[in-house]
Amino acid sequence: MPSALLIIDVQQILCSGQRLAHDVAGVITRINLVSRKVRAAGSLVVIIQHETTDGDMDYGTDNWHLAPALHVQSSDVCMRKTASDSFHGTRLHELLTSRGITTLIICGLQSEFCVDTTTRRAVALGYSVILVSDGHSTVDNAILSAPQITAHHNITLSDLDSFGPRTTAVPASEINIGHAGDSITTGSFSATRPGSTVEP
Repeated sequence: MPSALLIIDVQQILCSGQRLAHDVAGVITRINLVSRKVRAAGSLVVIIQHETTDGDMDYGTDNWHLAPALHVQSSDVCMRKTASDSFHGTRLHELLTSRGITTLIICGLQSEFCVDTTTRRAVALGYSVILVSDGHSTVDNAILSAPQITAHHNITLSDLDSFGPRTTAVPASEINIGHAGDSITTGSFSATRPGSTVEP
């Protein structure tokens, strides 16, 4: 069945100023590389944007808008969310199941929040996940640097096996997608799958 790419929260507030994610220019470049491969294969790209009410990511504000460097096409589906879990309170699962999608490629911001939570929820719902290992990022915290946080999540999410489906962390350059996402090959993983705007 087809695969889909989820691009999470690559928004202005997380790509500039005090919340500027580590190596965000490089991360966006690698996300664009993966999205080009996905679109060329005729697969679905879902661009997810977080929003608040009376906060710093309110719908339509400069902070809420996507980073200008992120490549977006008219064929992409845009989805708004209000929680770190991209499935919570949205029609994401409905959209994916309606298209028979069983494998998700996940990337975006921030590693320990929305990328982590969405990945965990995805495998709990039965999706296999390819986490773009160099396609997500965050900021330093009081204990770990941003690169350490990202590396930690690449390892931790790949180790989860209790849900059945697994997460595989793969660099952007090693992800290759067959026609309509029927097959995905990477440097360490191979899978073969039988062959608008959505609001919350």
